[in-house]
Amino acid sequence: MNIYAALGATAVLSFLIAFLLGFVLIPWLRKLKFGQTILDIGPAWHKSKQGTPVMGGIMFIISTIVSVACVLVTDHLMGGNLFSSEHAMPDTLKVKLVSGVILAIGLGLVGFADDYIKVVKKRNLGLTEIQKTIPQVILIIGYLVALYMNGLTYMKIPFVGAVDLKWFFWIFGICVIYGAVNAVNFTDGVDGLCASVTSVTAIAFCIAALMTKFFGISILAAGLAGGCLGYLIWNYYPSKVMMGDTGSMFLGGMVVALAYAIDCPIILVLFGIIYVIEALSDVIQIGYFKITHGKRIFKMAPIHHHFEMCGWKERKIVTVFTLVNMVGCAIGLALYWYGIINK
Repeated sequence: MNIYAALGATAVLSFLIAFLLGFVLIPWLRKLKFGQTILDIGPAWHKSKQGTPVMGGIMFIISTIVSVACVLVTDHLMGGNLFSSEHAMPDTLKVKLVSGVILAIGLGLVGFADDYIKVVKKRNLGLTEIQKTIPQVILIIGYLVALYMNGLTYMKIPFVGAVDLKWFFWIFGICVIYGAVNAVNFTDGVDGLCASVTSVTAIAFCIAALMTKFFGISILAAGLAGGCLGYLIWNYYPSKVMMGDTGSMFLGGMVVALAYAIDCPIILVLFGIIYVIEALSDVIQIGYFKITHGKRIFKMAPIHHHFEMCGWKERKIVTVFTLVNMVGCAIGLALYWYGIINK
């Protein structure tokens, strides 16, 4: 199968599945009374979202997996081999794809448990920090073991090239993956924000994977982008459904898996620049609050809430943040194009 036809088919199929699932999933979630609980610490005007169905991330989780599986199976039946590339053996790409998807699904299940406790057990805070962190770290270590067992301990660094991280592979991996997953989770605080930003990030990964001829990875990224856009129809302001931690943690796992799949996790600093800004704003706010004994830099953190408090409408926040992420992705892709990363 032609790679561009495969990418188009994957993106369109994922978009349609996610969109059509909304007609079934949203009424079902309403019937089960799986509604969002708005905490008192959030912006007061978010109270109007109380009861909005949550766990909507199931829509793009299903659409991504099903669309990618359908295209890869179809390619195999047609005698193609989109797993292979000029720079990686087929088995290596399969490890990256399968282990990455397993990581994302596992993280999504942790998020599902958190959402379930919030909406069914009526415990507003869901899982405790320890209850979330332990399974996350276990999943991350399992993912890193899969990479390590296949000799995938190197990373491409701008202006340097491929570097074998050796023992630092473990420290770097646990810290970066854990931080990235939770940074994506921070971004899910305004209608349409996380899905919009992630769709742009996924498209950037799709293009970067094409540049390196990692065709299986580009198909996975296309499926994720299509699923996010299909879901976005239901989630754009005013949202009819929210992805919940089920969706945001799955997305965190996917963007990490895509970054590792193209051998350049550090590219998340550009491809996911909004995730970085959101996480840093929260860290800075907490640190400054503790150091100054109660003073704040931002009106509220993460930073999208700061702009809400400044009077920005949700649509403006989504538009501006998505454009900023596009700029970060464009810079990252330029580094690839000129061979600064892809040496």
